Amino acid sequence: MYILAVNLFGSLADIMSRAYGPALAISGMIGTLMALFVIQDKPYKVLGLFVTRKFKRAEHNHKYAILIPARNEETVIGNLINSIKKQDYPQDLITIFVVADNCTDNTAQIAREKGAICYEHHNPDERTKGFALKYLFEQIQRDYGITSFEGYFIFDSDNLLKKDYISRMNDSFDAGEKIITSYRATKNFSENWIASTYALHWLRSIRTRHRARSFLHLATNIQGTGFLFASEIVKDGWKYTSLTEDRALTADCVVEGYEISYNDEAIFYDEQPVSLKVALRQRLRWSKGHLQAFAESGWGLFKNIFIDTHTQRYDDDKWYNYTWRTIRHRFMSFDTFAQLLPKNIINIFRWIIVYLILYPFFCSQFGLDNIRILYNSTWLAHVITHIFGDITVSLPAGAETYVLTILIEIWVRIYYRIGLYFFKTLEAVYLFIIENKRMPKISIWKKILYCFTWPTFDIIGRYTQYVALFKKVEWKPIPHNSKVTIEDIEEGA
Repeated sequence: MYILAVNLFGSLADIMSRAYGPALAISGMIGTLMALFVIQDKPYKVLGLFVTRKFKRAEHNHKYAILIPARNEETVIGNLINSIKKQDYPQDLITIFVVADNCTDNTAQIAREKGAICYEHHNPDERTKGFALKYLFEQIQRDYGITSFEGYFIFDSDNLLKKDYISRMNDSFDAGEKIITSYRATKNFSENWIASTYALHWLRSIRTRHRARSFLHLATNIQGTGFLFASEIVKDGWKYTSLTEDRALTADCVVEGYEISYNDEAIFYDEQPVSLKVALRQRLRWSKGHLQAFAESGWGLFKNIFIDTHTQRYDDDKWYNYTWRTIRHRFMSFDTFAQLLPKNIINIFRWIIVYLILYPFFCSQFGLDNIRILYNSTWLAHVITHIFGDITVSLPAGAETYVLTILIEIWVRIYYRIGLYFFKTLEAVYLFIIENKRMPKISIWKKILYCFTWPTFDIIGRYTQYVALFKKVEWKPIPHNSKVTIEDIEEGA
């Protein structure tokens, strides 16, 4: 029996070791392609440090509807509506709509008492935010007509708006922008380390995504709440009902050729989760929605890179004007496709297949010869290698080498991730410095703590994406309990 097992292992090792070379080559080509899809990221980060698009003050005030999907939000819905009522924008040009979505509390009553028009949606089979918005747009179309408003804002119930928020967003809209996102601040930044990771994530998005793309008149991405779009975008109703309707809306708008701009002066405040259980549940939903959005919109974006059927050509168009517009549109499609592409999933499968499955068989056939186990691209690896020198492993061919190679590969990956973890803390340091004036007052000791806990945000995102690939995920509301008002924030500024 032992001899049979050895012979079977030998035959399998021979087959797998032969496959290792071609698989490694294919993996290298995929890796090069993955690098191509992030080639624009570093220039964006540099630009985001220095520039953002500025908008001159609007010449005209436009008529807007504000949409608030809410499920059991009686604690916070009133504070949001109050902050809208205190805007310095003409109130006769603002209509507040609330959809009380499968509520079992007093959300609808409070919304009406505060002056909002409230529709109640009761359908337990339609439980995503997207379905709530779909229902709300159906009611608006029936009672008012979608085009009776020039633009639509979308907010979550826990949001609060700075006094000039709508005025600043109107500057962008009046400049001709059709879809605009805004500066997302956090009202409970220092409540605990979990809330701080979200707060830093939104600030990172501003610096590394929104500012540069908006400055270059490209398309940034919508992130859930705090954005404005023209009524023409939803003239046929709202159709984005997946777990992450914001990603689907972003992809669809880019395919249709819309820029997605960003206004750095329009500030709103958001409440972040403080429970690890709630955070994990939310991040799993985001991850599943990311995969769904890629499945739904990825092909359209990819096709648009090569075949642009949406850029309009005018009768008096100069060839170079049209060429520039179509190049920009194609690049926006490439850029958005790159953001939607589940690179973590692709890379983990590359590693499992090539380095965890095939490479150990290859080593069992030919042995290991002076393999360095403390070398990779992180600064931690360079420091340790500088102190201790190269640590290498050599092993003869055989079944034991197969097992040891698997252990070594797992160690090397963990070691790389540890180095990357500490490097990521510098990102938080950068954000605390560059965004200091807009942050609430936080003690130096908390800032130090938050710098070291910040990398967990990306770690959670990576592993929830792995889980989301196999797990069915349902939309569940995120509890909001903060009683902070816009007055509290303004007094503390």
